[in-house]
Amino acid sequence: MVGPDGNESSATYFVLIGLPGLEEAQFWLAFPLCSLYLIAVLGNLTIIYIVWMEHSLHEPMYVFLCMLSGLDVLTSTSSMPKMLAIFWFNSTIIQFDACLVQMFAIHSLSGMESTVLLAMAFDRYVAICHPLRHATVLTLPRVTKVGVAAVLRGAALMAPLPVFIKHLPFCRSNTLSHSYCLHQDVMKLACADIRVDVIYGLIVIISAIGLDSLLISLSYLLILKTVLGLTHEAQKKAFGTCVSHVCAVFIFYVPFIGLSMVHRFGKRHDSLLPVIMANMYLLIPPVLNPIVYGVKTKQIRQRILHLFHGMTHTVDT
Repeated sequence: MVGPDGNESSATYFVLIGLPGLEEAQFWLAFPLCSLYLIAVLGNLTIIYIVWMEHSLHEPMYVFLCMLSGLDVLTSTSSMPKMLAIFWFNSTIIQFDACLVQMFAIHSLSGMESTVLLAMAFDRYVAICHPLRHATVLTLPRVTKVGVAAVLRGAALMAPLPVFIKHLPFCRSNTLSHSYCLHQDVMKLACADIRVDVIYGLIVIISAIGLDSLLISLSYLLILKTVLGLTHEAQKKAFGTCVSHVCAVFIFYVPFIGLSMVHRFGKRHDSLLPVIMANMYLLIPPVLNPIVYGVKTKQIRQRILHLFHGMTHTVDT
């Protein structure tokens, strides 16, 4: 932004515009968004509670599922409260440092979730292709280490992003085109050379999301090769254990890739489509993942039904 003397100055705050062109409807649109947010939080916390309380579910697949659910809660919570404040109370101002924190949280959590999805694919690969080694390869201590590694990897990869933004001068508009702070959106407001930011962003996408998705695809190619050599019943059982994870992979990667393509190759204008895509990218996976696992995973489904039956019985008595 331009200071009083007409020179470049550092930004002190940004303005989040919510949904461009739908300012009058934002107040009412916030109600279904809030409902989806509550469904996401309650659904994922229910998954965590069930796995935590049921000792028979203390297996690698369900521990990874708990990690995924926890990340989904954090991902939606990193953006939705501020988004609802914009829609309901017109609280469009976000301080510069708060924007950097939100940006780091959103991007690092995405990196962590990608790592967890890769770990879940590896778990399915070992369980189906090398079932006799599964218990020795994926012990709970090793699963815990994988979870720690996912957190460290996501944080380390995204840590330079706010540092780069912090040192950029801003002399243009301080209005962001989204409902929360995205690295791609913030850096476009800078009036300096942002090639380092762009190159590093591409490196992160290729080395994290790109590599993870490639390894996940390779895992399922190996799984498919093994499954095709099994009996029909064994094939059905093997595919049944993978359906939920495959759905989770598509739910996460398809919106992410679509949003990245829009930001990298789309023209900069106040289009509503990228904003809606960005909002749904942080909300749809947390909403759908517990539903998918609740419907497709027999053990989770039975525990959820048992939990609600117990709650209903308690209310009746």
